[in-house]
Amino acid sequence: MSSLVETVLFVFGLAALGYVSGVSGYLKPAIGDAVSEFAVSVALPVLLFRTMAHADFHGAAPWTLWTVYFFALAVTWIAGHLTVTRIFGRDSAAGVVGGVSAAFSNSVLLGIPFMLGVYGKGGVEILSLIVSVHLAVVMIASIVLFEVFGGGGSAPGHWLELAIGFVRKLFGNAIVVGILAGFAWHLTGLALPSLAGRFVDAIADTAGPLALFAMGLSLRKFGISGNLLPSVTLSVLKLMLMPAIVLAAAWAFGLPPLAAKVAVATASMPTGVNSYLIAVQFRTGQGLASSQLTLSTIAAVVTTAFWLAIAHAVFG
Repeated sequence: MSSLVETVLFVFGLAALGYVSGVSGYLKPAIGDAVSEFAVSVALPVLLFRTMAHADFHGAAPWTLWTVYFFALAVTWIAGHLTVTRIFGRDSAAGVVGGVSAAFSNSVLLGIPFMLGVYGKGGVEILSLIVSVHLAVVMIASIVLFEVFGGGGSAPGHWLELAIGFVRKLFGNAIVVGILAGFAWHLTGLALPSLAGRFVDAIADTAGPLALFAMGLSLRKFGISGNLLPSVTLSVLKLMLMPAIVLAAAWAFGLPPLAAKVAVATASMPTGVNSYLIAVQFRTGQGLASSQLTLSTIAAVVTTAFWLAIAHAVFG
């Protein structure tokens, strides 16, 4: 258990180093944007390409894994939506932001290097199965719910326009491209040429530290801007309810031990930055999303270690 705690502290410590570098003024915000862009657009996609190209998924059944994880995501999303609308009296559009904030894990910038550090290559392989559909599921749900609750247009061409825009955004996403390209190479059964392999390894090996540092540096943009009680409540749902549901569902569905532990760890990750970007895109709940993202990231240092310990006790 001590090695797990050390890994958790190391991972969050790199993020904290990035945050301190930004807050202290040692690094300018523009540098943080550049590092994040490189990590998300180059280093992480290359890492995922390499992972998928050599993956065996350790017996994880994708449909069972997806059922477990996205069942928990749906339940937590509904809980977040109802919390914001019924308990705190916000409108339904803000409720959508609350649902996203409660259920959207930071599975890329934090999740990928975290799984690499805790579970190694096998953990990233299983996480890739979740990441490959995670963004698509959340974006589709967000668009539909904002149309329902936010008074979106209903002209005949409106939904077609949204669908085309979504598909372009999805398949233009470097993370998705990296996963699909890696899987396509995996199907060929070929090894990467030696020179190509050296390029891939050189870039992929920078992904973890860069992603964590960039995530910490980007937190400087957010902070806590009011909405304290709703943000704390949504953070509890994200960091405690969601991993608890995943753990129970993984046990009930009989997920293989490594897949179950990765699913629980992914659910225990703090909220991803896309919750804030969705709030900005739909012009509602930006302060709530910002505060909740910051609080959940700080608290996850403790709660993620807790859920790792529980998952290891249950699944071995």
